[in-house]
Amino acid sequence: MTTRLVSRARIGAVSVLALLLAGCGIRATEVPTNFGPAPSRVRCSLAEPDVSTQAARGLPVQVFLLCGSSLVTVDRTVRVPDGAADSERRMLVAQGLLDQLAAPPSPTEKEAGYSTDVRGGITVGRPRPGDPEDTLRLSMAPDSLTSYALAQIVCTFSDSAAAEGDGSVVLGGPGADSPRRYECTDEVRARPGSKEPPSKDAAGE
Repeated sequence: MTTRLVSRARIGAVSVLALLLAGCGIRATEVPTNFGPAPSRVRCSLAEPDVSTQAARGLPVQVFLLCGSSLVTVDRTVRVPDGAADSERRMLVAQGLLDQLAAPPSPTEKEAGYSTDVRGGITVGRPRPGDPEDTLRLSMAPDSLTSYALAQIVCTFSDSAAAEGDGSVVLGGPGADSPRRYECTDEVRARPGSKEPPSKDAAGE
């Protein structure tokens, strides 16, 4: 009997509280208040690309863009004529990659937080006599690039058909300086602004 009286008292108290809240213009709720709409897209995350559509537009490649404080790969395509010789193919791929790095990110990429530090107008030239045969001579000296731009170029080239596929790339500038072999490391991908790609003189390789 006592238990029933206590239960009825509790139910009555809850009913009174609900009436009081309604009278004050406050609606009782059992779910958390919505403090605003959820972000429309996760930062540094893009939808999966349509690979078949990309292949129809050209050679599928990946370039490294900046997102937050690190480098993130984004899918692109470059045009390479059928039947191009290996040396010509390397130059075309390298130039195409540079052009893609310099292009403004798409609206979707901007919304997701992507950006680039590579300037437009940089071109790729062939190796000079005495350079290693896989050297890519840029129209701008590598050491004059920002650390972000250099990291983007090195990591993009070293992971592409423009290099030998060993995680490194040989870059030179327009001057007479010897080219250097640059590496794309985990540290460079994680902190391109403070960790420059390690390099060594490539003369004589």
